[in-house]
Amino acid sequence: MPARAIWKGRLTLGGAGLPVKVYSAIEDRTVRFRVVEKTKMATIKQQMVNPETGEAVAWDQIQKGFEVEPGTFVRLTNEEIEKSQPEESRDIAITHFVPARQIHQQWYDRPYYLGPDDTSSAPYFALAEALGRKDREGIAHWVMRKKAYVGALRSEGGYLMLITLNYAEEVLTAAELPKPKGRAPDPKELKMAEQLVAAMEGEFHPEEFHDEYRDRVMKFIEAKANGKKPKLRIVARKKEPASLLASLTASIKMTKRREEKKVA
Repeated sequence: MPARAIWKGRLTLGGAGLPVKVYSAIEDRTVRFRVVEKTKMATIKQQMVNPETGEAVAWDQIQKGFEVEPGTFVRLTNEEIEKSQPEESRDIAITHFVPARQIHQQWYDRPYYLGPDDTSSAPYFALAEALGRKDREGIAHWVMRKKAYVGALRSEGGYLMLITLNYAEEVLTAAELPKPKGRAPDPKELKMAEQLVAAMEGEFHPEEFHDEYRDRVMKFIEAKANGKKPKLRIVARKKEPASLLASLTASIKMTKRREEKKVA
């Protein structure tokens, strides 16, 4: 099934405008369950309940609030919330271009494809090729569905890809992690770690990655839907080695056995 555009916008850079269509680059395949009544198998509605009285609260009595300190709320009306939202726009403004490797991976959030949205697609593909040749990413700002975003525009497979970026206050650096305790790795452990990395070198094959939980659950559901009585095996947990050295030794042995099987 061909991809469907979820939004339309316009890339703006250097005074020029480039109409584009926005496509999601990922698809959520999470297994989602519905809550049903056990005897009648009917879906159940959720209600807003006062936790102190246990009574349901009518929708016209519900209002949003922000807790500024425990038990103290600032109440906001729907009108006030709507007025605080960013102004709607179709512009995806590119402010400047940076070296691609300058943006650390932890800043990236969700990817989208951008496709041309007019009969003349030459400028679109020219920009995509130029970004690829220069190895640059554009810093973008836009508003989509009442939410402001910042993102990185890059070339991907000859097309343009727009990846939303996390905001500065959302990103934690390694410097903010607790100071490590205990001893530093000794030379033997470091050497074995290097051997493990060297032994496990390979290529990136994304087609090998599957949601095993989803596959397992959907296979089970399909069997039950067809009147069967399947059983789910308990996934055995691997016993953890007692030390880092033992873990590295076990990993190296396992890797060597896999390589030997491939050769055989």
